[in-house]
Amino acid sequence: MRQAVVRAIVPDGMLQAHSWLWNYLWVAPNLFLLALAALVCRRGLWRQCPAFVAFAIFSSLGQLAVFAADVIPPVSPETYWRIDWISILTESMLKFLVFGEVIARVFNPYSTIRKLGQVSVSAVGGLLVLAAVLAAALGNGDSPLRLISGAHLLEQTVFLIESGLIVFLFAFAAYFRLPWNRVSFGVLLGMGISSCEHLANWAITANAGPSSHGRVLLAFLNMATYHAAVLIWICYLLIPGKVVAKSAVPLPEHNLDVWNRELERLLQQ
Repeated sequence: MRQAVVRAIVPDGMLQAHSWLWNYLWVAPNLFLLALAALVCRRGLWRQCPAFVAFAIFSSLGQLAVFAADVIPPVSPETYWRIDWISILTESMLKFLVFGEVIARVFNPYSTIRKLGQVSVSAVGGLLVLAAVLAAALGNGDSPLRLISGAHLLEQTVFLIESGLIVFLFAFAAYFRLPWNRVSFGVLLGMGISSCEHLANWAITANAGPSSHGRVLLAFLNMATYHAAVLIWICYLLIPGKVVAKSAVPLPEHNLDVWNRELERLLQQ
C-alpha cells in the first residue's frame, strides 16, 4: 500500500489527501498487520509461516515510518523518498521469501511435483523479470525526479513479478489439483488481490495521465485494497476453518498420489 501522490496541500474533505479517511487507510492496516503478527506469535502459529510473520512486521514498520516522514514537517522530500525506497526494497525481499515458503508448503508432499514446480516457477520468474525490466525501460517516468520515478518503477516491477507468480501458482495448483492449506491459501489470496490491483493502478497512472485529484482517488483505491488484503490475512490466519468429518468408509487413494508414485518409478528406471 502506498500513496501515488507527492505531498501537496489540498482542500479538506473525505476523499482528499491527508483527510481522516486517508490517514486511517494508511495507518490502520499496518497496525492491524502488526497485531496479527503478535497474535500469530502468541498462539505459536509463527512456525507455519515465519516468512510471512517477518513480512508483516517489517512491512508494517516500514510503511508507518513512511507515513511519519510524510506528516512530520521537518522531514525533507528527499528524506521521505529515501525512506520509501528502503521500505519498498525490504518489503519486496520479504515478499519473495513468502513465495518460497508457500511453494515449499504446497509442493513438498509430492516430490516429483515439487521438482517440476520449482523448475516451472524459476522459468516463469525469469520471464516475468525480463518483462518487468522491459516495461520499466519502455515506460515513461511519472516524475522528472529520478528519486521519485525510480521508486514508482521499482514498485511497478515488483507488482508485475508478484502478480504473475501468484497467478501461475494458482493455475499450477489447480491443474494438478494440489490441496491448499488454509494459511498458504489465505496469504497468497491477499497478496494476489493487492498486487493485481496495484499493478492495474500503476498502469492507469502511467498511461492515462490522470489529474491530481484522480491520482488521489487511485491512491485511495490502493490503500483500501491493501486494507482488504490485511483483513483476508486476519481471517485465514486467526479464524479456524471448518473441520470436515472423516468418513468411516475408506476413500480411494488420491489420483495425484498415484500419479506422483508412478512418475517417480518411471524416472528411476
